[in-house]
Amino acid sequence: MSEIQTDFVMEMKLTVAQPLTAIGDTQYGDRRIARVTGGTFEGPGIKGTVHDGGGDWILNRGDGVTQLDVRLTMETEDGHLIYMTYKGLRHGPKEVMDRLAAGQPVDPSEIYFRTAPFFETAADGPYAWMNKAVFVSTGDRKPEGPVYRVFRVL
Repeated sequence: MSEIQTDFVMEMKLTVAQPLTAIGDTQYGDRRIARVTGGTFEGPGIKGTVHDGGGDWILNRGDGVTQLDVRLTMETEDGHLIYMTYKGLRHGPKEVMDRLAAGQPVDPSEIYFRTAPFFETAADGPYAWMNKAVFVSTGDRKPEGPVYRVFRVL
């Protein structure tokens, strides 16, 4: 079996509305919903903006792990729409996560922040290759919203 190799696709910066909608403590953990209000993405061969209206169904689990479930719409600079979904995990030492929750900057090396994005776009369009690959990303949580570096698994 071969080693996993990746190819950089894009950096994505999202903006998130505050405050979050707090569902509260459920049987799974503390559930919150964040509205994705926009953003940008850019990489070799792809560039554009993120539409307002996406969301992140966040679950802060009892074991200290934040579980992400995001859906959003991207629009490339040449007018193509791409539906993106991703699930992911973010966690770290309690004192670091407390700083993050307080809106303070945290060095990405201090936390584990990974997602698994999936893309859906026109089957006959220039970005159809995104429909046929597995992707992973590393995350950095800025006060205004997350920043992701997205890679295609080769």
